[in-house]
Amino acid sequence: MADRAAADRADGVQGADLDGVLDAVGPRLRALRQQRGATLAQLSEATGISVSTLSRLESGQRRPTLELLLPLAKAHAVALDELVGAPATGDPRVHLRPQRHHGRTVVPLTRQPGGLQAWKIVLPPEPDRTPDGPTGDGLKVHEGWEWFYVLAGRIRLVLGEHDIVLREGEVAEFDTRTPHWFSNPGPGPAEVLSLFGPQGERMHVKARTRRD
Repeated sequence: MADRAAADRADGVQGADLDGVLDAVGPRLRALRQQRGATLAQLSEATGISVSTLSRLESGQRRPTLELLLPLAKAHAVALDELVGAPATGDPRVHLRPQRHHGRTVVPLTRQPGGLQAWKIVLPPEPDRTPDGPTGDGLKVHEGWEWFYVLAGRIRLVLGEHDIVLREGEVAEFDTRTPHWFSNPGPGPAEVLSLFGPQGERMHVKARTRRD
């Protein structure tokens, strides 16, 4: 009898854990879509899932199923276990999954949806790329705050009325509601560390070293 009661309690805990995982899928889906700058209509076209179903999934009004999650994982270019936030299996290694966007390699460094997000971006030389050119993508405007650190190479940053070149070790921090655009003017590849707060979170330095 005691063994049966213990088993029932374990089943209840596992059921609660599963419910928690499924409840987190909606906010995770919304965060992934917003990170890509995609609308529900665009995601619907890419996956064949209706806009109303996608909206209900993101709001938690629709229970996610494998039939729905597989095309969404493909559209967002993430693994299924990452999409649902499956519990870790005990492996301490971090398995980064680079993504390709417009010839650039983007490596997500954070796994949780929402809040501050960290990315490493590797850009090939793009000397012919301009904000208003055919491959320039145009100036972007959206909610949030970005902290932008150049790890290697050079980055051309157009920010409002400013057009500057950031070199290795230099940082830019800005409100992403300001029209902005960046590229790698060359001659070699460039690497950037980007910290982005979708709700306008700024980076706060809590400690500094003092030079003699």
